[in-house]
Amino acid sequence: MKLVTVQQMRALEQAADAQGLSYAVMMEHAGQAVADWLAERGVSRKHVLVLVGPGNNGGDGLVAAHYLQEAGAQVCVYVWKREVSGDPNWQRIQTDGIPVLWNHEDQRLGGLRRSVGHADYVLDALLGTGVSKPIAGDLQALLAAVNKALESKRKRTVRTRYEQCGPPADQPRARSPLLVAVDVPSGLNCDTGAVDPATLTADVTLTFGFPKVGQFLFPGTSKVGQLVVADIGIPGKLARHVSLEVTTPGAVRDVLPARPLDAHKGSFGKLMVVGGSVNYTGAPYLAAAAAMRTGAGLVTLGIAELLHAPLAAKLTEATFLLLPHHMGALVPEAVSLLHERLDDYEALLLGPGLGRDPLTARFVTRVLGLPASEAHSRLGFVGATAESQAVARRMPPVVIDADALNALADAQSWELAPQMLAVLTPHPGEMARLLHISTADVNADRIGVACRAAQQWRVVVVLKGAHTVIAAPDGRARVNPFATPALATAGTGDVLAGVIASLLAQGLAPFDAATAGAYLHGLAGQMVADEIGAAGAVAGDLLERLPVCLRRLASGS
Repeated sequence: MKLVTVQQMRALEQAADAQGLSYAVMMEHAGQAVADWLAERGVSRKHVLVLVGPGNNGGDGLVAAHYLQEAGAQVCVYVWKREVSGDPNWQRIQTDGIPVLWNHEDQRLGGLRRSVGHADYVLDALLGTGVSKPIAGDLQALLAAVNKALESKRKRTVRTRYEQCGPPADQPRARSPLLVAVDVPSGLNCDTGAVDPATLTADVTLTFGFPKVGQFLFPGTSKVGQLVVADIGIPGKLARHVSLEVTTPGAVRDVLPARPLDAHKGSFGKLMVVGGSVNYTGAPYLAAAAAMRTGAGLVTLGIAELLHAPLAAKLTEATFLLLPHHMGALVPEAVSLLHERLDDYEALLLGPGLGRDPLTARFVTRVLGLPASEAHSRLGFVGATAESQAVARRMPPVVIDADALNALADAQSWELAPQMLAVLTPHPGEMARLLHISTADVNADRIGVACRAAQQWRVVVVLKGAHTVIAAPDGRARVNPFATPALATAGTGDVLAGVIASLLAQGLAPFDAATAGAYLHGLAGQMVADEIGAAGAVAGDLLERLPVCLRRLASGS
């Protein structure tokens, strides 16, 4: 699904209008989509308050009010600064007999507060995607009054006559009133994700045509709630030029590896996971276990010999390649043995738990064909050497994660051979070290930073975090739809790296493996949050849920 900027959305609407889908018809579709979504949840005899502003967003709200009234809702419209002369949608709600309150006539906003107090649903149709100025004056006071009235009613809703002393109910009560944003919460910048302090926090946002970039950037995401994309008739072919997408279940399902009945373990690829050190034995375990749970036919751990006993006890299904080390840190002498074995593998995962020992950093750069002396001494962007070209010819696709990324960052100058297929999976701190910028700079432009890095480095970049960004060197980019604090715990990045590497081993192209891996990881995280909670989940909780996620996607559920 395409993910658009405000300018791109305007251009798409203009193109649709030029092809005969008028703005009036798109507005009709938008408002009816809001009403239909609410009607499916039951609005008959429910009280609906529609907050209507001056622009097209307010027009969408008026159309929604009409259709909600038709569906049996008891609708009230509250108007802020709208010119209604000659407005057919205004005339229609007048004909419907829908009661109207005007902001400029509502002394001390008493009518607004009472309306919110009676409402089961409040629709925010005040400001649309074109917001640019700070909210002030009457609108600021209006939104503050709505927010205060919402909080007051919700507190009354959960208050009961008797104080509960036992454990809370498993299922929390639905929030009432439910705040629904029409296209976008008023005050959210749909390009940057910035929000005005007055912006209301929606429970649901029904956006039109295509999701907007700012709805996937923080702090904007925290105001959106559940995001629902409503079709308003704009042909999808008009957005073919948009390179940024949000990953959908269908897109992932289309690239998942087939699982034929006559398959054997060799059918699903062999993966080599190289990682671990004395302080980080859990990372390679999580990565390897995630790879197996995602369907890899065989997983081998390339580790220091002294890590074999604890890892073999936990990973009874894996095989092992014991590599030379110094007190648990892999050393450059291990490179030749690893390269000899890689011919038998379809993918390599390099990095989980390797540690920051200088010998291990030299091991990493040599594995990737970057001579340690050159990688650590030259300034500028080092071109691919003859050694790196030779390594690339015998290397399978590789996922570079965690301390392998830190080894590259420490090298200051590096470049993988052009023919090497690689996926880099940095979190914002690792990305900042790789680019020699601040973490704040990375987070200020996550999509742009990931896309520029992917094109500069000629690799697929997976910039981790809420709404993980996946960028390809050819300019394609996808944003993962998941953002949950259940994944904000140690080890979840190792699980993600193992999932992506598993899909690489099963034959997916790097960009598809990264996209599908990030989606599966996010879906498993959301499942953990739903079943366990946002706090207290651990990375290992994801493992058993990965096969369930695969089954759900494959079945279309």
